[in-house]
Amino acid sequence: MFKKILIAEDHEMGSYSVQKTLEDLNIPTVDYVYYCDDALSKIQKSIRENSPYDLLITDLSFEEDHREQKIKTGQELIQEIREFQPFIKVIVFSGEHKTGVINSLFTDYHINGYVRKARNDSKELKKSIASVYINENYLSFDLKQEMRKFNNYEFSTYDITLVSLLSKGILQKNIPAQLEERNIRPSSLSSIEKRLNSLKEDLEVNSNEQLVAFCKDIGII
Repeated sequence: MFKKILIAEDHEMGSYSVQKTLEDLNIPTVDYVYYCDDALSKIQKSIRENSPYDLLITDLSFEEDHREQKIKTGQELIQEIREFQPFIKVIVFSGEHKTGVINSLFTDYHINGYVRKARNDSKELKKSIASVYINENYLSFDLKQEMRKFNNYEFSTYDITLVSLLSKGILQKNIPAQLEERNIRPSSLSSIEKRLNSLKEDLEVNSNEQLVAFCKDIGII
């Protein structure tokens, strides 16, 4: 099992949940920080002392307060830490529910596990630590189901542009002019209507408003 773990979590209740989980697992060394900058400093110091951390468990959102911080999000923290310790294992422990954001954490930030803060999150955290320790990425079953659904939809840049324009309150009939200004093709109203109708059919939604809401929920706009 992991011997040395760093926790970056700015809420005491979240930190307590992680702490209890790690106590149950009898992890020898566990350090806690409330700020991303402090997390990076701990990582750098551990490397200088030739005693690096095996695992980082971090939230994504960190509230701003009186203390000025250079690193403001979990994503930024992961990127910074990878510069100094490229192969450290990372589990994100967060309340984030948008499928697109979670997918990006695995594909863009190469995290090893994701646990959503919810009921029974301590059990999920234990499972994730055990899985990541044996080099298996971890995502709870319900999130895997959502991720499969998300990955089944292949949103093109064109699709995202159309839905983004709708989300800004631009009427469908006015989208052709917006596309022409940006030199995006196809820009005809019939092409736009056809693509939007196809998206709504694939996603099983009935209106442009529902289409926008769905895309916001999964985090692509």
